[in-house]
Amino acid sequence: MEVILLERVGKLGNLGDVVSVKDGYARNFLLPSGKALRANKANKEKFEAERAAIEAANAEKVKAAASESEKLNGASYVLIRQAGESGQLFGSVSPRDIAEAASADGFSVNRNHVLLPEPIKTIGMYEITIALHAETEATVTVNVARSQDEAEAQARGESVTEEDDGEYDALAAAEALLNAEEDEEAEAAEREAAEAAAEAEEDK
Repeated sequence: MEVILLERVGKLGNLGDVVSVKDGYARNFLLPSGKALRANKANKEKFEAERAAIEAANAEKVKAAASESEKLNGASYVLIRQAGESGQLFGSVSPRDIAEAASADGFSVNRNHVLLPEPIKTIGMYEITIALHAETEATVTVNVARSQDEAEAQARGESVTEEDDGEYDALAAAEALLNAEEDEEAEAAEREAAEAAAEAEEDK
């Protein structure tokens, strides 16, 4: 599907660019989030007619995101999770978990802002990048631990894990698989809702 970008999107293009993307990516993310329009004749004419206003609005969004990123940068969040003696989590920490921690701290962060290549599966200290806009980023520390005391020890640089006989790791792996399946079901529901919203918008 060809779309017109209404703002810069990382690795895709800048405001005003007409780019080709996968249908699912457009329907589930770009269109419902207001980052793009379908590149049909009517929308191209509408974009050109409103380009100055769109650019001004985007500049304000970048300014607001930069201001919030400055406040968010350097923040630290403790996430308490169950884990085996070796530190393997009974599940995982996902972008959604990190977004919820930042949101609880008063920031407008959703899981799409969290640049996490893969879920966190062991306790420890992690430096995570959060991009509130394609043109601005912040780095936060995520301290994943089994208790508050353990989190404080990790923050001091102390090791809190031990070698085990593998029993805990096996249980952790099973829990991680179950957690992944639950995440997939939740994301599928979100995609369906986003697609329905996009289709409803097209019908207007």
